[in-house]
Amino acid sequence: MSRSLEGYDLVAMFIDGKAFAKDGLVIALGVTLTGEKVILGMEQMNAENSKSVGQFLDKLKERGLRYQEGLLVIVDGSKGIIKAVREKFAGYALLQRCQQHKKENVVSYLSLDQQKIWRIRLAQAYNAATYQEAAAMFRRMHQELSVMNPSAASSLQEGLEETLTILRLDVPGLRRSFHSTNCIESLMSQLGQYTDKVDRWRNSRHIQEWAASGLLRLEPRLRKIMGWKYLPLLRERLRQELHLGAESAPVVR
Repeated sequence: MSRSLEGYDLVAMFIDGKAFAKDGLVIALGVTLTGEKVILGMEQMNAENSKSVGQFLDKLKERGLRYQEGLLVIVDGSKGIIKAVREKFAGYALLQRCQQHKKENVVSYLSLDQQKIWRIRLAQAYNAATYQEAAAMFRRMHQELSVMNPSAASSLQEGLEETLTILRLDVPGLRRSFHSTNCIESLMSQLGQYTDKVDRWRNSRHIQEWAASGLLRLEPRLRKIMGWKYLPLLRERLRQELHLGAESAPVVR
């Protein structure tokens, strides 16, 4: 996958990894200002470390990835991916960490009889009407957990603010689409159905060819992001929070 990315006016990007054969794949899925989903690229790697992911992001930039007007980058809790995004898009991107992953990480520290009620409470906080309401609810929950289960409290606090980015940006019409990595996980599930037909992988090139072929077959079937009419508002909010002025607009060749 080496096509130019210069023609895609992106406002958001999902990045996630998938176990694949003996190694893994990291895939980037872009969302344009008009809501189309675009498969930006993939990279085979055996670990989602920041160096490997950073090199992958560099390749996307070399192919013309447009990020200078601000990107919302949706990720799970992978430290390697998060570090690479911060380094490669410093000043031009905001991270939205997956709320679903956060909820499951927190409740994993709790007893089975506590997990159901805490899933509900965490979901209620993420569904709060405003960022301020959600932040207040999480502060109260953190105080409670600090007494009853310090490990769960620590898990809740780690990266919490980055799970609230879409609330802080105040674009309600896009919460459902960008609150989690479900969008790219669905793509990976569909890719798995295609590549599961292979009984034995000959080599790394064989893996990459099948994965690339599968992704390109799937791309035309991808639907517009839900709430796409609110994407111009998202761009405006990103530019405001990142302090991006007219001089930041990319040069389109």
